[in-house]
Amino acid sequence: MTAVRRRAADSLVPVTAHPTLAHVVRTLEALYPPSTAEGWDAVGLVTGDPAQQVRKILFAVDPVATVADEAIEWGADLIVTHHPLFLRPVHSIAATTFKGSLVHRLVRAGVGLYVAHTNADAAPRGVADALADAIGLVDRSPLVPAPSAPDGGAHPAETGIGRVGRLEEPTTLRAFAQRVATALPATEQGVRVAGDLDATVSTVAVVGGSGDSLFDAVRSAGADVYVTADLRHHPASELRERAEFEGGAAGGPFLVDVAHFASEWPWLRYAAADLTERLADAGTVETRVSVRRTDPWTARIGSAPRA
Repeated sequence: MTAVRRRAADSLVPVTAHPTLAHVVRTLEALYPPSTAEGWDAVGLVTGDPAQQVRKILFAVDPVATVADEAIEWGADLIVTHHPLFLRPVHSIAATTFKGSLVHRLVRAGVGLYVAHTNADAAPRGVADALADAIGLVDRSPLVPAPSAPDGGAHPAETGIGRVGRLEEPTTLRAFAQRVATALPATEQGVRVAGDLDATVSTVAVVGGSGDSLFDAVRSAGADVYVTADLRHHPASELRERAEFEGGAAGGPFLVDVAHFASEWPWLRYAAADLTERLADAGTVETRVSVRRTDPWTARIGSAPRA
């Protein structure tokens, strides 16, 4: 959408329109309804003037200093992150803390911050769908469908946490794990696997981020392998012990554990594309997906061989 402005010399000069932050927020909330966020979550606008124009939007997994640096250097008006800056209530945003300091930097630079967390996990073309697409799942559905909306209405059928689907062709656990490693951003953790590497896998469940609370849903779905992040020793051990007790050493679900950051990063491209499309009639917006790795781990030392 382009307006025109008349100069004193009576010539017409095009003026490019940009959507307001309030308009961008409404559009984000149509894509990722806050009502689908978990009750403990903190989503929505963190900083920013709803009346300001938005020309550039940066998408990132984490609201951390290096992402703020990138946004300010690029001249972004808004950062959209997956993870919240403040997940618990705070009583001060003084710049005496690292989070308070980040807020002050963003406000001084005129950069808004918006968070789409578990509502983006659950949404169609959200975190779960992006992860499922990255590793090639078809015929998929939510692992845990979304409950009814607060007004009693139904969410779209594809709304819910995680996805379960199938590979177009069965493969070995080894080859599948390699596919996952190739599809996701490189991290120091890489990909950890629990199970018989030569076993055949076809049905796959995925959850972006920390997913060991959903083992029961994975078992109920009949998945051969589960891709998620942040797997802890005891839950993972118990799941594999139960699988072997009930189905033998080749019994699933097997586990593919990836870095939390890596499991959620594919969504950023979907979010940037979908928001740009929805804003097309409201004005010109430039988007960028941050490629700065915000995974906190910086090195991995392999175990030393034993004699």
